[in-house]
Amino acid sequence: MKLKGLIGAILLGSILVCSVSVMVAQQRPNIVFILSDDAGYADFGFQGSKDFMTPHLDKLAKNSIVCSQAYVSAAVCGPSRAGLLTGKYQQKFGFEENNVPGIMSKSGLLGDDMGLPTDQLTMANYLKELGYKTAIFGKWHMGNADHFHPTKRGFDEFYGFRGGVRSYMPYDEDNKLEKKEDRLEKGFGNFLEHKGYLTHVLAKEAAAFIEKNRKSPFFVYLSFNAVHTPMEALPQDMVQFSDLSGKRKTLAGMTLAMDRACGLVLQKLKELGLEDNTLIVFTNDNGGPSDANESVNDPLSGTKANHLEGGIRVPFLMSWPARLKGGASYDFPISTLDLLPTFITAAGGNPKAIPGLDGVDLLPFLQGKRIDRPHINLFWKKEARGAVRHNDWKLIRFPDRPAELYNIIEDVSEVNDLASTYPEKVKEMYKILFNWELTLERPLWQLERKYEGLAAERMDKFRKTKSDKTIKDVKN
Repeated sequence: MKLKGLIGAILLGSILVCSVSVMVAQQRPNIVFILSDDAGYADFGFQGSKDFMTPHLDKLAKNSIVCSQAYVSAAVCGPSRAGLLTGKYQQKFGFEENNVPGIMSKSGLLGDDMGLPTDQLTMANYLKELGYKTAIFGKWHMGNADHFHPTKRGFDEFYGFRGGVRSYMPYDEDNKLEKKEDRLEKGFGNFLEHKGYLTHVLAKEAAAFIEKNRKSPFFVYLSFNAVHTPMEALPQDMVQFSDLSGKRKTLAGMTLAMDRACGLVLQKLKELGLEDNTLIVFTNDNGGPSDANESVNDPLSGTKANHLEGGIRVPFLMSWPARLKGGASYDFPISTLDLLPTFITAAGGNPKAIPGLDGVDLLPFLQGKRIDRPHINLFWKKEARGAVRHNDWKLIRFPDRPAELYNIIEDVSEVNDLASTYPEKVKEMYKILFNWELTLERPLWQLERKYEGLAAERMDKFRKTKSDKTIKDVKN
């Protein structure tokens, strides 16, 4: 056995051994993790939307703990997923804030050489070793090559596509396939396009997996490509939104379809009597790209791909009726990095046996057993750009302007830059950010430089200002 494989086996074994007493003491939960793609922070009923309809998720929210300050580890899809799958800041293993593949600088890895490094274990690896049946449905985006494939990264089953974006409709003579990673795949190498609307198909496949494995603990990662572009909604869904027009109307229809798909999975759990002892998490992979799909991130500034709150702060629901009291809000900052250790603990494992985790087990915080903060510091980085949240302060570093400082609790819309008022705080937080950066790997790939300029333009276009009428007082 190769040394890397031996180390992984020993690590997984230590986590499994630590789980035995817990497994005897209580029934392990099923775990259903639902991830939407590029949704706006405000585009759900439970987030206050008056335009969009999300009845199934709203019902889930009423029985969940709603985490009001939930963050992703990156402002774009792929790196965000790499972080949550490993429980580590993805920059530690060279997966900086650039999707794979992309229009990359020739100074790093290119094409299908890019992906989640194979020496990084995923939440599926750990849960499978703990006796869970594991499956992913939908978007992978962790590398197109065979050696990055989900079934080689801890997932027993895969029904989805390897890339980061594809049509919701089947590819055929009228809807031409342009990239091979967009093909719909079942298992490994079995490519066959679906019938109907992909969002619904993914949910039906997830529900079928749940029914098939109802007598053993299972882990479902329902990784929607909804509501990412292309803007494709069903006519019967769009007609529900007569007051909307353009992309906004299409997005509302796509969101309604995704909510209905979530409802199908939730109903299957209820039908099978699994609802009480199933840990369910719903969240989004990054902030909404308002320029691309007209998503709304109010009251947050910014969009996907920048480090303003609108790029990195996401809706977040966690439900587990057997262990968590729903209908509550948790208001300290958390991270999607916390999902892996939380899932492992719930499954009876020991996340403390995993070296290098940046996430923490959220259960004692959400159960009220701990009243301190899960995180004092949270970090983000892409090349020269970076950000750190230290308690309620947030510093954002830019390549083209001075750093900015905000008190997030007092100014969730980030319109009152306090850098000149508190220069010592700026210095302190610069140090915190820099010291964290010293622990990181060099990026394995990077976008061509010109795209940093486009990112700055995008950020400025969707910044809030003190005169912006969309800013309103909200609970942080």
